[in-house]
Amino acid sequence: MIYIIASRELRNMFLSPLAWVILGVVQLIFGITFYPDVDSFMRQPHPAGLTAAVVSPLFGWVAILLLFVIPLLTMRLISEERRNKTLSLLLSAPLTMTEIVLGKFFGIVTYLLIMIAMLTLMPMSLLLGGTLDFGLMFMSAFGLILLLASFAAIGLFMSTLTQSPTLAAISTFGALFFLWILQLGSELADNGVLVYLSIVSHYLSFLEGVFNTADVAYYFLVIILFLVLSVRRLEGDRLGG
Repeated sequence: MIYIIASRELRNMFLSPLAWVILGVVQLIFGITFYPDVDSFMRQPHPAGLTAAVVSPLFGWVAILLLFVIPLLTMRLISEERRNKTLSLLLSAPLTMTEIVLGKFFGIVTYLLIMIAMLTLMPMSLLLGGTLDFGLMFMSAFGLILLLASFAAIGLFMSTLTQSPTLAAISTFGALFFLWILQLGSELADNGVLVYLSIVSHYLSFLEGVFNTADVAYYFLVIILFLVLSVRRLEGDRLGG
């Protein structure tokens, strides 16, 4: 049932012009950023290599860009069902709340994987005239997947709290931005707790090619936490309904 819900969610996303526009715009911005970095490297090669000088910074910029995009993708997941009065039908179906939440989550994550795959094709074109550190590029992409999956889980939870997609998007952006700027606060206050709570500080190690189990555990904890909160919220709706 999770697969059916995820497939339905992914299909519905691609029926919307928004999903196609976002793919195109992200790819365009990525390309606009990509070319100057390649040109700069060609003029003055970086001692760290092509991947470290061009590819990893691009993945860092993509993460910032998608901080604004993810709320637009997740805002309708549950809130639109609530607004259209179809949530009660979904809750009355022979499905567990866990299946509904995981189906919605994996649907949006599949879309994000498609986006990341498209973005990765651009750096791969550098193989035509140079060499790439596939380990570093894989770690950057893997970290981006974990980061965006965390964004999606937070956005899904925010979407369960309201029937307004706009409010869900604003709430999601606010939560993500807060978790992002904790990195700045940690640098100013030299606070280890803020460093750990910052959602971006764990991503930086992946951009450097470092695999840290603590960073992976952080993202899994964030994902599980907000998925559990989403399940609890829908269970409350079912009992209240």
